[in-house]
Parts: sequence; C-alpha cells; structure tokens
Amino acid sequence: MSLLEVRDLRKKFGGNLAVDGISFDLQAGELLALIGPNGAGKTTTFNMVGGQLQPTGGSIKLEGSELVGFAPRKIAYMGVGRTFQIAATFASLTVVENVQMALLAYHRKVYSFWRAASSRYRNEAMDLLGQVGMAAQAARPCSELAYGDVKRVELAMGLANSPKLLLMDEPTAGMAPKERNDLMALTKQLVIDRNMGVLFTEHSMDVVFAYADRMIVLARGRLIAEGGAEDIRNDPKVREVYFGSGKTFEKAEAV
Repeated sequence: MSLLEVRDLRKKFGGNLAVDGISFDLQAGELLALIGPNGAGKTTTFNMVGGQLQPTGGSIKLEGSELVGFAPRKIAYMGVGRTFQIAATFASLTVVENVQMALLAYHRKVYSFWRAASSRYRNEAMDLLGQVGMAAQAARPCSELAYGDVKRVELAMGLANSPKLLLMDEPTAGMAPKERNDLMALTKQLVIDRNMGVLFTEHSMDVVFAYADRMIVLARGRLIAEGGAEDIRNDPKVREVYFGSGKTFEKAEAV
C-alpha cells in the first residue's frame, strides 16, 4: 500500500474544472514534486490534500484512511504536516518558542499558551531544531534570522506532529541559490531518516531536478506526465507546456 493514494481527484469552481480527475501515489521515503505552469491546478491539488479545500469528487487516502471531508486540523492529527510559501513563524518569539508553539498546538494545549511556555515541550523542540541545524540559534528572536534560517525553523515546526506525510508549498521561494540547495538537501535527508513522504510544489526547476525522486506534471488541471528526471525532461507534452512559458529543462540540473 502506498503512503498517499490520490484517485480521480476533481475540483470545480463554478463552471471551471480546476483539477480534472488526477490520480497518483506517493511512497514512504519519497520526495515527490508537483510541477506545472501557472494555472495548472497545483495549488488546488495541494490544498485538497491538506484539507484547505474539499474536492468536488475523488479520493485521497493516507495509509488507506480517507482524508476527504476532514478539516486541516484533523488531517494534521492523522499524520500530515505542512510548510507554506511564505514562512509562517512568529517574528516576536524566539526560535525555540516557535517550535514549542507548534508542539503545543499538536498536543491540543494551544488554549493554555498563556502559561509559562518556556518549560513546555522544550526538550522536544530542541530535538527538532537539532534535526534542522538550528539548535545553536534557539534563543534568538525569529525577527533576527536570515530568511533561509526562518525556513528551517518553519520546517522544524512542520515536523512537530511527527508527520508521515509532509506538504511543502514552494519551500524555496524567495531564497538565494545556496539557501535553496541547503534546505532541499536537508529535506532529502529528513525523508530518509524519518522514512516519511514529502509532496512539494516548486517553480525552481534546478531544485526539482536535483532533489525530487519523482515528478508529476499538471497542465490545465490534468496530469500529463509522471516519472523521474529523464522521463520528464524528454516527455514531448511536458516540453510543449514549458516551452510555452519560456522554460527549458536542459539547464535545470545545474545547482
């Protein structure tokens, strides 16, 4: 059984079918990229898997359990974590406090956050920060961090519920090339160490080709190709779609 099974997934907005019957699997220990030009249906698909949008039809199963119909909080408790295109951290809190807040939310203690948070889940938070290389900066306010480090803190927060599946929406948006590659190399190692699956959307093709185990490509709401780097690079439908947006794949592996 696959970790994630998506079958005949559809989403209609008025008369527009934004996602048109797509199906794909994701395995534990796999880094799967969801790519396509603007308007392809990537964000809609991503948000349906995370519960932010409910499908018009189809099925989304995590280890055989249906996710459709559940709110994002319930999906998180079932083992799905998420990071966002714009890093969702509290700038006024320290690095470790941000991760503690994520742990408090997961353990359903968010309504008692006014209590002395400094002693709650601190060890667990420090362990997560150690995994993303941010333990040494635990006491710094997030407002003082470089953007690449903020994204690492957000990644630690995304791991607070020990996810089986991590959803990463444009994880390297706004980052310099070295920061992009450092973050994705870290993510790749976490996938291996934790045997979790990662589904990510990404516009930087160098990141996709360098780090994704496999890719699925959407265009106009339909899945037009899936496979490894060579399969996608040589697929005529994919070439047609990306030539139309001014992109090519010959230089996409340069890191």
